[in-house]
Amino acid sequence: MKKIIKMMLQNNIKIFPTPSELTEGAAHFIVALAQKIVAEKGRFTISLSGGHTPEQLYALLADEPYVGQMPWSDTYVFWGDERCVGLDDKDNNAHMARVQMLDHVAIPAGNIYPMPVDLTPAKAADRYEETIRHFFGDGAPVFDLILLGLGENGHTASLFPDTDVVIEARRLVKEVFVEEQNMFRITMTAPLINQASNIMFLVQGKGKAEILNTVLNTPPRPDKYPAQLIAIGMGNLYWYIDEDAAMILQQDVN
Repeated sequence: MKKIIKMMLQNNIKIFPTPSELTEGAAHFIVALAQKIVAEKGRFTISLSGGHTPEQLYALLADEPYVGQMPWSDTYVFWGDERCVGLDDKDNNAHMARVQMLDHVAIPAGNIYPMPVDLTPAKAADRYEETIRHFFGDGAPVFDLILLGLGENGHTASLFPDTDVVIEARRLVKEVFVEEQNMFRITMTAPLINQASNIMFLVQGKGKAEILNTVLNTPPRPDKYPAQLIAIGMGNLYWYIDEDAAMILQQDVN
């Protein structure tokens, strides 16, 4: 029990009774962090993720009271990964974020940096890495907040099990072919993600309970469970999860 509690404290795990309370908690965190960072540095950089849980979060951020509290004009939006499909495709992460949030808030178009999908996967990855390096200028690119999800197979962003991108140590952005989906994707690599000041995993549902427990409580096997690659350096790592996803963790604590 003490080991589990220590793990929860070290990983800043917050368990919410319901998915709606999880997204409320995440929205509150993001707005408060954005306000603080803008006051300190003049701009807030965030990398978005795809998936069902973020979709609910984005819709919430585009509604009151959060939409009026978020410093949109000083917020700069990137993406952690993308499917190589058209910008208007329903499976495109940037498209989802636009429909749910960005088209409904007062953010300048020039503050939005979707991954290019009109190039070959390799060229798209190169272009996005160049974009990130140019945006941040000299020194290592450090995002203020990177949002991540957790797949039932242990992937996060598009860091999939048993792919070469898992061991990438030099590149910031890389293309990856996901055999199970028969699709190319583009992803931020673990070295770039781990440089962030804040990383937040959003995990909900009973279907994530087993993999969540595996990622947090078993010896590292990042080739099989790439989410274990995410280990913040000087920043903060948060896990926002609902009770269904936490069911095994809570059993261990109890």
